[in-house]
Amino acid sequence: MSAPLTIVVGSGGVGKTTLAAAIAADEARRGNDTLVMTFDPSLRLKDALGVDVDPESNEIRVPMDAPGELWASLLDARRTFDTLVDRYAPDDTARQRILTNRFYDHLSGSLAGVLEYMASERLFEVASFGKYQRVILDTPPTRQALDFLGAPERIVSFLESGALRIALKPWFDANGNFKAMARLGVLGRNVEAFFDRMVGMELLRDMAEFFQAFTPLYDGFVERALEVQKMLRSDATSFTLVSGPGEQRVADTLFFARKLSEAGYRLGPIVVNRVHPKVDAAPEVVNLADGRGLLAWLGRRDHQGVAQLRDLLGDSHPLVVVPLRPDEPTNLESLAELGALLREQLKG
Repeated sequence: MSAPLTIVVGSGGVGKTTLAAAIAADEARRGNDTLVMTFDPSLRLKDALGVDVDPESNEIRVPMDAPGELWASLLDARRTFDTLVDRYAPDDTARQRILTNRFYDHLSGSLAGVLEYMASERLFEVASFGKYQRVILDTPPTRQALDFLGAPERIVSFLESGALRIALKPWFDANGNFKAMARLGVLGRNVEAFFDRMVGMELLRDMAEFFQAFTPLYDGFVERALEVQKMLRSDATSFTLVSGPGEQRVADTLFFARKLSEAGYRLGPIVVNRVHPKVDAAPEVVNLADGRGLLAWLGRRDHQGVAQLRDLLGDSHPLVVVPLRPDEPTNLESLAELGALLREQLKG
């Protein structure tokens, strides 16, 4: 976890956000200026840190009595996209042409895949700026996190694809009429009216205008996406994979670990979180009315899952077990203590 950039990944409900906040709090307490980021729309990070993470501000300082500073940030796709347009637009006219386009307004705010790519772009911007000694990224559950990691490649593929070249063709004339239909007279107007009812010609015009206005920015976007790919696979970036306890979690954990390794990412520790303690001399048959019996069964279940995962991993990756705590961390001090425990476990 000593890499300048740590990306915390895993399936849902395993405590990724809490552990990301704990790692960040521990780093700040050790004297490192640290930024913890999220693009999870559920905004659990602000609850973990006890601050109001505002999408309208880049970073917010988290008050903490520590040698290092702790900051938090919510990745905002629209604002990041606007920043890229500002950077790569050749002039103010081109910039305004894009920013005022109605299709761009939809694309930058909600289109599938844009959030993930803009998250990786914002992460690259922060990591390259050099203000923070440590950057910790909290990600959504497994599938969306994989979308996030693959977003730069998809952007490059799209910008270099034949589909984009088709989109750039002059489909509409100066009056906004569909050129292919104009020469067909009445039949063409009927076909155009059909498209208008089914799809919306206004939307198609906005799309065509957007892609044509965006042409001067393509090279810059491709170059940037390639830099993001390089950063995610560099030695300065490490992935911490968080899993829940129990044998039912093993398959999903191994799947994610394999996907990360196959894609060339540097997978660091695998953390099994919230493991129930072992209880000695537990009954073999669980009596649900007996709290001790249930606790014993949960402890056996969790440790069997850890043992199975350890056997399957071998020496490929360090495995860290974080025991279930009586209470979830509710303040920065308890978060920092959890982060310190995680760090000490890695040393062992």
